[in-house]
Amino acid sequence: MKKINVALVRLIQFVVFVIFTFMVIAYFGAMVLIPLDALVMITKLLGLFGLNTFIGALIGLPIVGFLGKIVYQTPGLIAMVTETGMDLIKVGKDKVEAFNHIAASIK
Repeated sequence: MKKINVALVRLIQFVVFVIFTFMVIAYFGAMVLIPLDALVMITKLLGLFGLNTFIGALIGLPIVGFLGKIVYQTPGLIAMVTETGMDLIKVGKDKVEAFNHIAASIK
């Protein structure tokens, strides 16, 4: 019966690990996709005015770059976003390691 309990703890530990890994990848992936989405939206907006998609992208790229510069120059914003992601990693690591103590107490 102890082997089944240990196996269940390890299974739940793996599921928690996968969930936290997915959350971290989604969090940092969103940081990459937000500027790309802004570029697409600006390109579509310029398409409403009759501009070609290629021309709209050429005009939209400096706009997104300028918006990125504004975000980068905002004091503490980049540090806060990065720190939040690192906290998510630390919480996930702590929760996964907590299962090791449970598995050790069962054995």
